[in-house]
Amino acid sequence: MTESFHRSGEYENPYEGQQQAPVNPEWPPPPAYTPAHAPHPKKRGRGPLALIAAVAIVAAAIGGGTAYGIQELTGNDTVASSSTSTTVVPSSQKGTVAGVAKAVSPSIVEISATSNAGSSTGSGVIITSGGEIVTNNHVIAGASRIKATTSDGTSYTAKVVGTDSKKDLALIKLENASGLKAATLGDSAGIQVGDQVVAIGSPEGLSNTVTSGIISALDRDVTVPTEEDQGQGQQWGQGQGQGDQWPFEFGGRQFNGDTGNDTTTYKALQTDASLNPGNSGGALIDMNGNIIGINSAMYSPAGQASSSSDAGSVGLGFAIPINTVKADLAKLRAGSTD
Repeated sequence: MTESFHRSGEYENPYEGQQQAPVNPEWPPPPAYTPAHAPHPKKRGRGPLALIAAVAIVAAAIGGGTAYGIQELTGNDTVASSSTSTTVVPSSQKGTVAGVAKAVSPSIVEISATSNAGSSTGSGVIITSGGEIVTNNHVIAGASRIKATTSDGTSYTAKVVGTDSKKDLALIKLENASGLKAATLGDSAGIQVGDQVVAIGSPEGLSNTVTSGIISALDRDVTVPTEEDQGQGQQWGQGQGQGDQWPFEFGGRQFNGDTGNDTTTYKALQTDASLNPGNSGGALIDMNGNIIGINSAMYSPAGQASSSSDAGSVGLGFAIPINTVKADLAKLRAGSTD
């Protein structure tokens, strides 16, 4: 609407002849026209899917927690896994052994297995908040009773879910467990010789022991026995046969005892991080806090000598690549007994 005033005060209306309300230039403009029955815009409900999506976006922005965040909201036993290296360690401690230890230790357990042959100690990695744990098959082979203790000292009874002796892997489940901190499974395909790593386990029953080193070599052909009684005959922790370890073959030579006739060979990561009896089944971790391997075999002079004073790590340890573990999870969860 255009309008003007003459100096004489006479009002000139361009719409003369039409009924118009008097207009004062100081009046506020009229409100925008709204239909009497205009529908109100519908508000989108924040249902579970919308909430999960929002949390996932936020977690992705922060880094390192997307899968775990969705798991806690839905209650599903979802494995926190990444095809790339995520950052689990707080940025202020990124790249430090102390940062890795603080972030990952709550996801590592000490495993005590009892059988007719005696008792022994190993380690395991929590992969779901509901208590699924990955360990070595030889840690629990032939056991009639399994107990797992978390880093805060809480003990649980565990049952075997599935085993794969050809890969020396096993999946166990804690009874009546919830709210545990699951480790993030990384990507072993991107590992290079010389990368720094951290190992966490329970050597000689000393729980929450942290050591560090580097990746010494890739794709080492390591041969281990598959018989259940072999793991108990050659003790790998505290108990009968103390001082001996899980026997294995490498480069045509046998270490830590006789591997027997029924063996299997897998490609392993070699590390100089200190590993000792009881580290079997524990975690090999990159400097971002991702699990890149399950420690499985280590050489100790005690296996070839009569005196336990010769025992100790000599920087020759092997771990099953985590990509091998991830590829085997469905089979283990299905109750495999291979």
